[in-house]
Amino acid sequence: QVQLVESGGGLVQAGGSLRLACVASGRTFGSYAMGWFRQAPGKEREFVATITKSGASTYYSSFVTGRFTISRDNAKNTVYLQMNSLKPEDTAVYYCAAGAKNGVVVLTRIMNVDSWGQGTQVTVSS
Repeated sequence: QVQLVESGGGLVQAGGSLRLACVASGRTFGSYAMGWFRQAPGKEREFVATITKSGASTYYSSFVTGRFTISRDNAKNTVYLQMNSLKPEDTAVYYCAAGAKNGVVVLTRIMNVDSWGQGTQVTVSS
């Protein structure tokens, strides 16, 4: 399995932006679809965004569409989540995820995640 390490979280005011990064170990990064999930206190972990192995296709949850952008650089073994127009309800721990199965919507489901990062805290103040 691939090892994942997130960075880029922090405290930001509502309307601001953050860029999360997730670096994967190993030489097989391009063999994994990548995604981001988040978990707020007292709530279940939920899907945010996913990108296919080649980066050709992306898919977003309805609550981030138009505000967040997922991208990847296979040469750097890195996946990014650009978050704009942040809202207080975006406050959560954000987790990077990797999955070996094909399909742009496969990694929307937690059951298809093969590896998780340790998470990075994002806090949006009102």
